[in-house]
Amino acid sequence: MQVRVLLDFLSLNLLKTKRLASHAALALLWLLHLLPLPALAWLGRSVGRLLHRLAHARRRIAECNVALCFPEWPPAERAALVARHFEWLGRSLLERGLLWYAGPARLRRLIHVEGDVGLAERSARPVMWLVPHFMALDVAGTATLLYQKQPACSMYQRQSNAVFDAAVRAGRLRFGDAQIFPRSDSAKPLLRAIRSGRAFFNLPDMDFGARDAAFVPFFNIPAATLLAPSRMARALGMRVQPVVAETLPGGRGYRVRFLDPLPDFPSDNAVADTVALNRWIEAEIRRNPAQYLWVHKRFKTRPPGEAPLY
Repeated sequence: MQVRVLLDFLSLNLLKTKRLASHAALALLWLLHLLPLPALAWLGRSVGRLLHRLAHARRRIAECNVALCFPEWPPAERAALVARHFEWLGRSLLERGLLWYAGPARLRRLIHVEGDVGLAERSARPVMWLVPHFMALDVAGTATLLYQKQPACSMYQRQSNAVFDAAVRAGRLRFGDAQIFPRSDSAKPLLRAIRSGRAFFNLPDMDFGARDAAFVPFFNIPAATLLAPSRMARALGMRVQPVVAETLPGGRGYRVRFLDPLPDFPSDNAVADTVALNRWIEAEIRRNPAQYLWVHKRFKTRPPGEAPLY
């Protein structure tokens, strides 16, 4: 999703210039990763402020989401949250070069891991890492490869831009033993990977439509939410470990928290599990609201008969 925002901002849509501009953007990310993180963080915040002014469609999505989720907040406080969010978004875009190009020693200095990062290595059952869409989401992915040895797998949204799609794949697979599968493909290769013993890096909080989903509350708004985390964990006998990543202020690096496995998850009620999962994500968002991915149309799919929100 953050890559798509970058493409929107750079307007890489003309076929004659897309490939050249894409390579130029990746070259810029490579050059920027050489900067000290405090300098890169300052530059990213500046880019975020520019995005806030120029990326009108994304800003409107964020404003709508924040108004829906925090109706009790004064308008000025919601506007300030959206502005801060774009600063973190700008950082996440530019600092992606660190994750894609920096050496492992530098990344270990910058990524501070808390909790039981080695659970998947010790568990006799396959482990599902549940990772909500905070700005440092990809940092969590890097941490699972740098700080533990269990082979991993995940799904990703294939990019329409072939150059960026290749960069995403290369960046996410360069450490450890990992496989990633396009979300648009069959789930069978993913299931085979999990059954072979790979831990599953799962992103549970995006709107992929009504198929295989239930409308359950997310900040008291019915939100189409996939039932797959509960169903898959139950079918494969998985342990479910939440993982939350955040970007630290002032260029101090990142924190990735490997939390205790969710109690009583999964149960025999996938809808109840999904309600509980959304409540947990809400609590984490309230801890760090500006770094959640507000530019995603989380409420795009509406229950039958309800009007669009965007």
